[in-house]
Amino acid sequence: MTIPIRNVAIIAHVDHGKTTLVDALLRQSGIFREGEDVPDCVMDSNDLERERGITILSKNTAVQYHDTLINIIDTPGHADFGGEVERVLGMVDGCILIVDANEGPMPQTRFVLKKALEKGLRPIVVVNKIDRTHAEPHGAVDKVLDLFIELGADDDQCEFPYLFASGLGGYAKNKLEDEGVDMKPMFEAILDHVAPPVGDPEKPLQIQVTTLDYSEYLGRIVIGKIHNGVIKAGQQAVLVKEDGSLVKSRISKLLGFEGLRRIEIEQASAGNIVAVAGFADANIGETITCPITPMALPLIKVDEPTLQMTFVVNDSPFAGQEGKFVTSRQLRDRLMRELETNVALRVEPTDSPDRFAVSGRGELHLGILIETMRREGYEFQVSQPQVIYREVNGQPCEPYELLVLDVPEEGVGGSMERIGQRRGEMQDMRIMGDGRATLEFVIPARGLIGFRGEFMRLTRGEGIMNHSFLDYRPLCGDIEARRNGVLISFEEGVATFYSLKNAEDRGVFFITPGTKVYKGMVVGEHNRNQDLELNICKAKQLTNHRAAGGDELVQLQTPIDMSLERALEYISSDELVEVTPESIRLRKMSKKLAKR
Repeated sequence: MTIPIRNVAIIAHVDHGKTTLVDALLRQSGIFREGEDVPDCVMDSNDLERERGITILSKNTAVQYHDTLINIIDTPGHADFGGEVERVLGMVDGCILIVDANEGPMPQTRFVLKKALEKGLRPIVVVNKIDRTHAEPHGAVDKVLDLFIELGADDDQCEFPYLFASGLGGYAKNKLEDEGVDMKPMFEAILDHVAPPVGDPEKPLQIQVTTLDYSEYLGRIVIGKIHNGVIKAGQQAVLVKEDGSLVKSRISKLLGFEGLRRIEIEQASAGNIVAVAGFADANIGETITCPITPMALPLIKVDEPTLQMTFVVNDSPFAGQEGKFVTSRQLRDRLMRELETNVALRVEPTDSPDRFAVSGRGELHLGILIETMRREGYEFQVSQPQVIYREVNGQPCEPYELLVLDVPEEGVGGSMERIGQRRGEMQDMRIMGDGRATLEFVIPARGLIGFRGEFMRLTRGEGIMNHSFLDYRPLCGDIEARRNGVLISFEEGVATFYSLKNAEDRGVFFITPGTKVYKGMVVGEHNRNQDLELNICKAKQLTNHRAAGGDELVQLQTPIDMSLERALEYISSDELVEVTPESIRLRKMSKKLAKR
């Protein structure tokens, strides 16, 4: 006899605490041994996820509560990783929507919730962080209801159950006045409000591929929900490809989930989420089915990429000095490998074997890929991000974004002015009462390229910016670029304190004394509109005379720290970001590349 199953996804905006809540559920379900050392954010296993405090890859875990197996899927909250969200919602029968008790629903809440409502899921709303100051739990519930109505939720979905919780405190409760003890109310809500999976073990086998993984020992691993039938290790099965063709293979390994581990199992039936090895050519949305009566499930549709960059083999004077993988073949192989698991990514060849057009869902999506490759030892260059245009009903269109800014009240005027210059249109404005305001805009995606750094300077680092893809609309015309010119190194060498100090009145630098530079490398921002070449390697001529005041301490202005994200936003169309495991450099394109 099979045990009862509940499949549930946890969805929320970035930083609303869903990964911390999953931690609490895991700890209190008894899956960890007594005395076992368990890190915080156990579901965020990726180094980048831990550093940035965001979920990038969807992951599933399973816990036992009484006699029920609960499969929990932790999904990304950022719209750039919407490809992950769309797939995994097809595996579940319910979802838990987590909102911050202070902020309420935010842009990515809207994005993920819309996907869940379209699939007919009835969310359980959990108002998290109720122990924080300025928390307004009931106000957050009202805002969620408003959002449900705005997104076209039906009457049943609008009658959503809700809980109050503190992931950090490790408790949930049905009413605010109840005592917060443990996560039992949340477990009970899952059993009461999430329907058991619909599926018939007697029907022919059907598993939809929703996630891809890779193992050096097993090859490609596909993860999906068994919609119908029973699957057994070692049995013959058929993969129905996107084009309708059939590929026969054998289930070489069948894995189930227990806590954070994958365990080998002999068989599983309809409703379970399993990992299967044996299908080297499987792709997202395809169906593993019975070889006698093969029946495909409807393909999963994922939103198309909206932003494109060119990945180029590094040809700078410092090429090959810091990276382990530097050739075009190595770069191509790595990008092709990424396609196996990153469903929202596109990689296309160009007229040159050294250049690849890489398309993704946003700057963060592509930035995470670049940072991951860099840490793996790859060395390459990337161009300025460009939006992908599309023809709709015979008319050229471009992607538009919904942008929400949370700014101090004194930054409202400046933010509105800058967004207006970038062709943004205000939709809503709310004064929050704590000296801050929330501004909502609809803006072309290309109007956001390079805006984050400008916005941070405008709000002195206190602004919060979130945006998500809205739709494709007709072209809005030119958008002014307001960046100053750049300071460019005149020769190869080592930057000296003497030269940098003498050139301080020309602008602000991105480098410090002792930095190795080469001809054409961008070393700072000019305080005028045009570019300027400088010799920053010149040393001071020494004499045997001591100058008056020579012992005074002389300091340089603090340079701008050019991180990868900042560099990608900063460069213009004739510049590249040189990415190596050790350095992030900006440079002017070589004449050969610029002609293409």
